Amino acid sequence: MTKRLAVFALLFIVHCTSFIAQAADSLRAVALNPVVITGTGTYHRADNSPVAVRVITAEELQNAHVTSLQEALSRLTTHVTTHTNGMGTFINFNGISDDYIVILENGRRVSGDDRWDRFNMANVKRIEVFSGAASALYGSDAIAGVINIITDDTKSTVAALSDTKVMSHGRLSQDVSVDVNHGPFSSHTAYAHRQADGWQVNHYQAFQEGDAEVLKLTGRPMSAAYASDNVSQKLEWRFDDRWSVYLRGSYYDYLTDRPQSATYFTQKKSGDDYKYTERRAYTYDLHHQSYLYGGGARWTPNNRTHVYLDVYSDNFASKYDYWQTADKEAYDETRKRTHYVSETLRGIFRLAPWNKLSAGAELVQQSLSSHSDQIDFETTATYNVFAQDELQIVGGLEAVAGLRYTYNDHFGSALTPNVGLFYHTGHFRFRASYAGGYRTPTLSQLFATDQAKTTARYTINNTQLDPEKNHFFNLNAEYSNSWMSLSVSGFLNKIRDMINYRTMTTAEIDADQHLSQLREEGWTTIRQRDNIDRATLRGLSAQLKLLLPYGLTLSGGYTFTDSEATTAASPSAPSPETKTPVDKSVRHVGSVALTWDRQWKNYHLNVNLNGHMQGRRYSSTYGYADAYSQWDLTTTHAIALRHFTLEPGLGVENLFNKRDTAPWNSNFSTINPGRSLVVSLRMKY
Repeated sequence: MTKRLAVFALLFIVHCTSFIAQAADSLRAVALNPVVITGTGTYHRADNSPVAVRVITAEELQNAHVTSLQEALSRLTTHVTTHTNGMGTFINFNGISDDYIVILENGRRVSGDDRWDRFNMANVKRIEVFSGAASALYGSDAIAGVINIITDDTKSTVAALSDTKVMSHGRLSQDVSVDVNHGPFSSHTAYAHRQADGWQVNHYQAFQEGDAEVLKLTGRPMSAAYASDNVSQKLEWRFDDRWSVYLRGSYYDYLTDRPQSATYFTQKKSGDDYKYTERRAYTYDLHHQSYLYGGGARWTPNNRTHVYLDVYSDNFASKYDYWQTADKEAYDETRKRTHYVSETLRGIFRLAPWNKLSAGAELVQQSLSSHSDQIDFETTATYNVFAQDELQIVGGLEAVAGLRYTYNDHFGSALTPNVGLFYHTGHFRFRASYAGGYRTPTLSQLFATDQAKTTARYTINNTQLDPEKNHFFNLNAEYSNSWMSLSVSGFLNKIRDMINYRTMTTAEIDADQHLSQLREEGWTTIRQRDNIDRATLRGLSAQLKLLLPYGLTLSGGYTFTDSEATTAASPSAPSPETKTPVDKSVRHVGSVALTWDRQWKNYHLNVNLNGHMQGRRYSSTYGYADAYSQWDLTTTHAIALRHFTLEPGLGVENLFNKRDTAPWNSNFSTINPGRSLVVSLRMKY
């Protein structure tokens, strides 16, 4: 009897193990091995991509109840951190600001100051995060990395989706999408609304009186109230298997709601005494508007050739909406307008079973007018030719190499290469790559003139700036099987000719009549932008995902970044130099997510625990922000009906009520207002 029971137990364990392995195999294609396109411009399964790409799936976005791209990246990856102070919110990617990141939507660049906010998160199929320089494929600005948002255009005859989330402090997100497919015609419509009340964790601002700190009440919020709306439309006609054309457009509107009665204090020292003056904090709301229109075509004469044409115009305007006061009527003033036009013709050619070539040409035109920066109208044009070849050398060894030639009417010619090797055997993947990055100075950096009267600081333009460039080296090793995926990467990023502000010397001012006149007018500080910085960043990143029994999924990541920024006295006289960490960089960032899924007939339960941890953040202005961690617990309850799926959700954001109580305009570690109940409802037809 004992032997029979032992044999029975052994057979039962083998059967259960086989069942779990089969179930894991069915999940792996989606959870561990999704399709990616970023980094090569061609489709690959993630574990067979010549370059390493981190993927955030729609399921992960839904389970974490994220409402914005910034929130998704900062909570679900370890590459991105955010930083907010009185000047706004800033993004940092592997130690570098978002000026060096390219954001794409379905492979097409998104421009404008609001480029992080123009996405319907309920309509996102996946987010692909590529860490590294990629100017050979994506052009200017791709020095730190590329983020590609892939939207979900369903093929159902009629499909509709509504996703609503409500949180404390008036935070509301509403996403709606409607897809219609009829024969060769399809229509995809999406709408997103976001709003929030302002909040303040600490109602004081701090002043120094010698060694003592004095606190004064301030009405300036840590996070200002706002409302935004974004609507997009795409129409597509598929004439046959060879030809298809599309038209698309979008409109985005964002308006802050600052407290009109808010005041703050200024400090002035007179002898040994300090005088504080209460002033009105705001006189206007910020109003941003963007609109995009464009179209394109796809031609596939055979299964070895794919040709794409994309043309679009992305336009942005920022305004000051001044309020009505006792002595003036309400009015608005356009602060700046930008126009970005892209025309791209590219093809993917299967030259042989072991050789795939991507090549194309691109024209980019940009213009800027800015009242506040004294820019009437400036333009620039960039002409690009690029090619990238994927070559299977032998067995599991593959190579990728690319080159882009760029000609800019302000800066002349430039070449940016990339090369990589990819070897795979069994469950192991190894990648090594080098890429050059290139970033042309913006029109604002070239031509902007700024006056800060409260600090008597005058910034002059500098049309002699050079492009910023970098060398990026990356090593990656991966192991994956039917229930786990582990990826470890090390990188070295060396950036040169970085642009920063430089204060003009007395000798320079004396030698220039215009600068001398500015000094006589009372401007005590005169500065301009110059190529005086360089940075070196070294990092190590690890990602782990486990598909466990009983519906459990455990994932986590860690990124370590060691950064050093060197600032020269001037481009012509580099000595003396100052060395600091890169501004807004974080050395340690970690994330953990534990998910439990359970199905009972038509009811599906998902429980998600997500944690984000990061070390101290450095600021060249404010010093270090404290380290912090935030944990969120969310649940989703899906009820499948005949044609509908109802998914109510309930959770708690910031479980341990982590808040940064530093005075206003500090280097906040987080601007989260504290523990909050999250209520959501998702409806799919």
